Amino acid sequence: MQAYHALAASYDQLTWDVDYGATVDFYFDIFAAEGLQPRTAADLACGTGSVALLLANRGLDVVAVDMSEEMLTQAQQKAAGLTNPPLFICQSLQRLRLARGVDLAVCALDSLDYITDPEDCRQAIGRIYKALNPGGCFIFDVNTPEKLRAMDGQVFLDENEDVFCVWRGEFDNETNICSYGMDIFQRRGKLWQRSFEEHREYAYSAKQLVDYLKEAGFTSIRVYGDRRMEAPKEGEQRIYIKARKGKIK
Repeated sequence: MQAYHALAASYDQLTWDVDYGATVDFYFDIFAAEGLQPRTAADLACGTGSVALLLANRGLDVVAVDMSEEMLTQAQQKAAGLTNPPLFICQSLQRLRLARGVDLAVCALDSLDYITDPEDCRQAIGRIYKALNPGGCFIFDVNTPEKLRAMDGQVFLDENEDVFCVWRGEFDNETNICSYGMDIFQRRGKLWQRSFEEHREYAYSAKQLVDYLKEAGFTSIRVYGDRRMEAPKEGEQRIYIKARKGKIK
């Protein structure tokens, strides 16, 4: 089953502890350091739209892109009450094509890791470069190889009154991919419906991603620790990367 098919309806319930606000605050820390005041933004691999909605609430004109129709359905429902709702588009990043350029592109929660073919990742970064206006900024985060390798053999449990999820991690050193199978039990009245999904993430190194960014034409590239305006520490679990399209005006 495709990732985020069955999980979409329960995703926000299971990720209640994700601090999207802190992530968006960090984006704005980068804007301040770069002297940026973006007016338009693309939230790439937007999922259920949590980041897109926060950006829209801060006054940005947002287009939100995801390849999962189920996740986009959840996002559209959440955005229904906004006066400035994002425009939601169903696309893969490898085939990204926006109707107009944007000042900012963000890709949160290790979504690039889900592109498990490095050539596809390189292509996606090239597409993102083309989608940005001159001087535009691309900010994204990924799980580090250290984190993904440490997930091998681990079992995790998430639950609330309406959903029970067990997932098991496995890292393949030959493919450099971490796979985790998810057994999802969702309450349907008095019954429980069981589903299974497999999620896969490629363990990209910071150097590999920086090389892809340079190949695409990005400049002013900087790697940060997890929501910190400083270089990653040894053993960091998540890193952020910022890149610009062209020189700062």
